[in-house]
Amino acid sequence: MTKFNRRRFNHLLGAAAATTLLGSAAHAAPRTVTVASLFGEDKPETKIWLRIRDQVEKKLPGRFDFRIVQNAALGGEKQVAEGIRLGSIQASLSTISAVSSWVPDSQILDLPFLFKDRSHVRRTLDGKLGQEFKDKFAAQGFTVLGFINYGARHLLAKEAIPAPAGINGKRIRVIQSPLHTELWKAYGARPTAIPITETYNALKTGVVDAMDLTKSAYAGFKLHEVVPYLIETSHIWATGIVYVSQTFWKSLSDEERSVFAAAGLEGARAFDDLIIADEAASVATVSAAGGKVIPAQNLAGWQEGARKVWAQLAPTLGGLERIETIARS
Repeated sequence: MTKFNRRRFNHLLGAAAATTLLGSAAHAAPRTVTVASLFGEDKPETKIWLRIRDQVEKKLPGRFDFRIVQNAALGGEKQVAEGIRLGSIQASLSTISAVSSWVPDSQILDLPFLFKDRSHVRRTLDGKLGQEFKDKFAAQGFTVLGFINYGARHLLAKEAIPAPAGINGKRIRVIQSPLHTELWKAYGARPTAIPITETYNALKTGVVDAMDLTKSAYAGFKLHEVVPYLIETSHIWATGIVYVSQTFWKSLSDEERSVFAAAGLEGARAFDDLIIADEAASVATVSAAGGKVIPAQNLAGWQEGARKVWAQLAPTLGGLERIETIARS
């Protein structure tokens, strides 16, 4: 082979190798995004991730493979949050209650009878307070893409308990959160922290007599089978987050972060509408199965117990004036 031909051969060989490498990069396997959901595909908690997946795929086709693991197969909210921090799970939703141990003052969003309605919650989180909590969660390994509203929490019980005096002495399941424990103690109840995935059996076997939850999750977990009464106390507006692992977030390019941020925010807005529709469907399901939804009585008495919690937790949550300011906003 002449010197010229050898040089030409080497050039062609190098070009072929470069083409192969480019082709391999173009057809690289998509990155897996493991998403944890507590419910099945018919519930807002899963629907939101199908929506986010589709938005990301539209902007970044073939780059990510969303594996949405449903029905709490990866554990309850606390377990999932630990997985998010470790990076073994990339994304999920969570109530503020379940992640407040990492950002204690975020419990202010769970204070009973703090918010008037759903729009009051949204106004508060669209402002300075929402960004403050995003920054604090980021420092703990969680990137918050948006805030969501699971709806109001109500008392669920084996018997009708419309007034606060009726819960005195009852064993009540609570979220693993100091605020929720103190709330029910204020009414004389005996709170026990139990993961949501274990609550049905705890109620069925008599470990606890009551609990509180949103209307959507009431039917979602089939709890009307063991606590057939829902008393409309609306004592807490259950705020939550759409969040991803900080490890995963830092591994994304600027373009990918922008796409995920936009998809997450859009999904969070859509979630609130999905929950409203799901609440109506859930109440219909419960009623058809013999469950009873009844109004709360003695609202002043329920609020009086809540004010005790405000005063007790105020030093941890930035002071009573801060709480009062949010309540008036």
